[in-house]
Amino acid sequence: MLVVEDDQFVRSALIRHLTEAAHTVRSVGTALEALREVAHFRFDVVILDLGLPDLDGSEALKMLRGITDVPVIIATARDDESEIVRLLNDGADDYLTKPFSVEHLSARMAAVLRRSRASAGEAPPPRVIQVGGLSIDPLRRQAELDGTPLDLTRREFDLLTFLAGRPGVVVPRKELLAEVWQLSYGDDQTIDVHLSWLRRKLGETAARPRYLHTLRGVGVKLEPPGGSRSGHQQGHQR
Repeated sequence: MLVVEDDQFVRSALIRHLTEAAHTVRSVGTALEALREVAHFRFDVVILDLGLPDLDGSEALKMLRGITDVPVIIATARDDESEIVRLLNDGADDYLTKPFSVEHLSARMAAVLRRSRASAGEAPPPRVIQVGGLSIDPLRRQAELDGTPLDLTRREFDLLTFLAGRPGVVVPRKELLAEVWQLSYGDDQTIDVHLSWLRRKLGETAARPRYLHTLRGVGVKLEPPGGSRSGHQQGHQR
């Protein structure tokens, strides 16, 4: 799923709680970033704040509807009924007024996704992410390599799941800090240490990588051995 929220505190809280609820989350703080994300990635749902710094969320909603039919849930402090009706008419699938609980948001998301899949005649997306011999079940928080369970810490699992959700995509370190650690800034050594531990459990090293590849000065990517994306299926981002 994509969370579009400029308030760093609210954004970090949403990422943390939604990740704990086994959702795969990407987040941005502006409308233009949201449009770029939706243009490049497929999301199950977008959580859209209205008070964005570069463009009002209502305008962002119209622009989103011009390029995608992804379900959009508006999340904002505004509670004017006429505005709610206008947003729903403009293409929003649901509307939540802040403050709200993550349980409430999760229930609304589930309802929106049921309606979306029913109208499209789609089956629910697979829960398990498969990349080469890696199999990751975000809901059960279990990972296997070639059929052997991996004993991962919570942070290692979150890092592996985040990267596996974007096979072959180079993820900048700044984005890893924001999405996995919920930090707006930090020491790259934190990422390096966790990558080292993760590599050890995957049976590889930085010098001889199989799945985890570091591009110095750019970021990190995960892809199956050989770099081919054929022969694996990726679960939808939730």
